[in-house]
Amino acid sequence: MVTATGEVDLSSASLLREAIGAHLLADRADVVVDLSAVTFLDSTGLGLLVGAAKRARNAGGSLRLVCDNPRVLRVLRITGLDKTLPLYPDLESGVAPAPS
Repeated sequence: MVTATGEVDLSSASLLREAIGAHLLADRADVVVDLSAVTFLDSTGLGLLVGAAKRARNAGGSLRLVCDNPRVLRVLRITGLDKTLPLYPDLESGVAPAPS
């Protein structure tokens, strides 16, 4: 699990990219990104999440997002990422095993 806080934008996205990348390099193909404490997400952050999801899928896993912030959820919905990336309202459901 990776937890992001504050703003995810051009100046901070590299930290989140590195954290997600470290999980993928450690053979953890399933990554949960907790965006609950994120207050702002720009196009750089969106691109980072799309790229991370592709890397996780290429490694045989998935990228799940946990978010309950209405402002961030709005951005995910406007861009359609809520349809392409698994989105969960809380950490408990985000880390739960997928139903078989």
